[in-house]
Amino acid sequence: MAYDEAIAERVRKVLRRRKDITEKKMFGGLSFLLSGNMCCGVVDKDLCLRLGNEGAREALKERHTREMDFTGKPLKSMVFVRPAGFETDNALKSWVKRAVSYTKLLPPK
Repeated sequence: MAYDEAIAERVRKVLRRRKDITEKKMFGGLSFLLSGNMCCGVVDKDLCLRLGNEGAREALKERHTREMDFTGKPLKSMVFVRPAGFETDNALKSWVKRAVSYTKLLPPK
């Protein structure tokens, strides 16, 4: 599996002012880590977000989202958002900010 570089670049632009972001290939795509914790990423053409159990449950009520599932068992704290869910820069920024808000509560690695 690969990731869409144009979408990755859009995510980079949202995160560009943060000094605590690194990139790592994982989950078959590209992940953005905040202080060493996976925060968000791009898998194929989907946005992958770490939102915590409650945040993910709420996100799944929204259009264009689905559970993140690699092994037949969903990851309850993470969701995928299809491209239609982040077509605009404002929509992408909103999703990424949600992931940052949750991930910055975690202890740095």
